[in-house]
Amino acid sequence: MGTDSLRICLIEDDELMGEALGERFDMEGFDHDWHKRGKDALTALHRRRYAVVVSDIRLPDMSGEDVFVQVRRTQAKAPPFLFMTGYGALDQAVRLLKLGAADYLAKPLDVDALVQRIRELAAPLEPALPGGFVLGVSAGIRRVEGMLGRLAASDGTVLITGESGVGKEQVARRLHELDEGGARRPFVAVNCGAIPETLLESELFGFEKGAFTGAAKERRGVFEQANGGTLFLDEVGDMPLAMQVKLLRAIQERTITRVGGEAPVRIEVRLVCATHQDLRQLVEAGRFREDLYYRVNVIHLRIPPLRERREDILWLARRFAAEQSAKKGGAPFSFTAAAERTLLSHPWPGNVRELKHCVERACILAERPQLGPEALLGDSSAPVPGPGDAGDTLIAYLDACEKRYIEQVLATHAWRMGETADALGISRKNLWEKLRKHDIAEPAKRAQS
Repeated sequence: MGTDSLRICLIEDDELMGEALGERFDMEGFDHDWHKRGKDALTALHRRRYAVVVSDIRLPDMSGEDVFVQVRRTQAKAPPFLFMTGYGALDQAVRLLKLGAADYLAKPLDVDALVQRIRELAAPLEPALPGGFVLGVSAGIRRVEGMLGRLAASDGTVLITGESGVGKEQVARRLHELDEGGARRPFVAVNCGAIPETLLESELFGFEKGAFTGAAKERRGVFEQANGGTLFLDEVGDMPLAMQVKLLRAIQERTITRVGGEAPVRIEVRLVCATHQDLRQLVEAGRFREDLYYRVNVIHLRIPPLRERREDILWLARRFAAEQSAKKGGAPFSFTAAAERTLLSHPWPGNVRELKHCVERACILAERPQLGPEALLGDSSAPVPGPGDAGDTLIAYLDACEKRYIEQVLATHAWRMGETADALGISRKNLWEKLRKHDIAEPAKRAQS
């Protein structure tokens, strides 16, 4: 039996209905097989795995109930059956529910409701994607994960680039997990841009007892903590030039020296660096050492922003909702068709991080398990910018969305810069730069000026 966990089995003998549903399934990104006869569907159901079976009750050779009963009798893990029925067969549909069918929809069919129900039934299977993909379902992110499988066997330094919030750390963690024995080895992540320059060296390399005032005992830095595993240095482009020299030496010699110490310490780590900046431009501007650039840029992975991989939006949103469902218990969270359209139309300037915060907030505040568009983005005091509101260019539109998102996070954290920077996944320095860029000021201070 195959492992096509996102494939739909459609059993419908009406040509117009079958073609219409097939076109809609294509639009939704569902793989599907269409069978007009019950016996053909039974053969397919024994040969491959389906996420959901969508079947009419009345078929030319046998009933949909007969197909359902035979599959349940012969398969230990039968896929959920979703029946379509006319008004006259409602009693039979109710009987099928008692026998274990997942649901039924009456004709004339509400196709949006059908798609929504298919997504709800298929959601528990979605993490089990063909090939074991766990970062997303879009072609772009699948290519990235395919490369991770090949990189896991090497020890070359990896540079991950992409906008803030795209999931660079998740990619690094996935690379670590794919390495043989990765689950038993340490994974240590540090944001270079979030550490004050005066503390960065001791954070990376550790310090000896008495190295400076307050050093009451020795402390291992992140290089030693990650020894034998993976060290993820996020926002490496924010590292001061003086520290870049010491990082280069650590990479070249595979040794570090603690602050206040003399004896070199041997380290064996897989180094993964990440940045949202263009390191090549930083080199040309004299803000990043060229020799270090070539050391960290041995293998380059670019993670596309969420707006370039829209196939991942609903997949990720459902995963985040499932995580919240597991935490809260009770009925699992799901999205209405209107909520899904809202998710797909939003530009997500904060990328995956913004989407995750949006879904988590909606689940925490939800009064019912089915989330509508107002639960997701309805708490914003500012309207979502329209394509003509911020200018004629894509850059202007995305800048307006970024400004709105930063203002939302600032308000959520009462304008506390450290907390806001952490929530956005950027350094305080980057946050201040964005405040200047977008002319964002705290309301009280703006009123005073």
